[in-house]
Amino acid sequence: MEKRPTSHDVAHLAGVSQSTVSFVFTGRPGISEATREKVLRAASELHYRPNLAARSMRTQRTGRLAVVVPIATMNPLTLLAGAIAAAREEGYVVEVVSLPDDAEERLDRLTEVVESGQYEGVLAFTPLPFTDTTGGGPIVLSVGEFDDAMHMTGEFTDSRPIAEMIERLAAYGHRRFIHLAGAEDFPSARARRDAYLSTIDRLGLESLGVTDGDWSGKAGEDAIDALPDDAPPLAVIAANDVIATGAIRAATRRGWKLPQDVAVTGWDDHHQSAFLVPSLTSVSQDRERLGAYSMHRLVAAVRGGEPPEKPDGLLTIVWRESTESPL
Repeated sequence: MEKRPTSHDVAHLAGVSQSTVSFVFTGRPGISEATREKVLRAASELHYRPNLAARSMRTQRTGRLAVVVPIATMNPLTLLAGAIAAAREEGYVVEVVSLPDDAEERLDRLTEVVESGQYEGVLAFTPLPFTDTTGGGPIVLSVGEFDDAMHMTGEFTDSRPIAEMIERLAAYGHRRFIHLAGAEDFPSARARRDAYLSTIDRLGLESLGVTDGDWSGKAGEDAIDALPDDAPPLAVIAANDVIATGAIRAATRRGWKLPQDVAVTGWDDHHQSAFLVPSLTSVSQDRERLGAYSMHRLVAAVRGGEPPEKPDGLLTIVWRESTESPL
């Protein structure tokens, strides 16, 4: 059987002392970032994981972190992937803890997690009734990327890409627009609607309105079916890729050519969007990088270190055939 790598093996590969390896994995201050990265790189290469039980007895640290999410959603999967990967890079084991929908039961479960003594830190992408604890308890960090209903409320309500897409389409010669909005109870939908209206007004463009609806393809179909025959040339700003897909289907069925008669944009950059005919211009959201950033914030708080810099470019417009210049 292959021998399990030890901290001595990591120290030898990294060219540091064994105590330095220990300091890195226990979060002791005074270790330079270059040294810490060298140790973590060596540990990753050797597939080394610290002995959590022994560490806990020596330092009162468990080497464990928790991420809490409501059970009713699958939205934060990429956030979780980024958070878990970042924690492992730092030498921690992560457990994902599901929270009940009922508010009272949720509070009981949170209290149980925080007071269990199993975790050095707890990361939540949803609002919590308490934050950083004192008196020897774990650090609790709520980054607020979703509300209680798991509607996006944090970084991804940034609606600036809407303005950028409209500006570019206007530069292509488009003067008539319509916004196919998502469900009104989503903060992200309201932010995109507001960005649409303000940009249309700022640029002096014509708007055929903002349609109410949900996030379905049928909502996109219905909105385009309801337009008059002389609506084109037209630019459609859809609140997500599914709505945009319905809009493309309805426009094609009416005999309108894309992008010559109708240009369409989406949001989310779903995997299939690049393979539609025409391929769909959309906004890509780097949720994995946001998850990693959130976890690095928690680790820094647990270790008493400096928080990481906020990453740039979490939202990127991917320009494709559905908005090619008609000129």
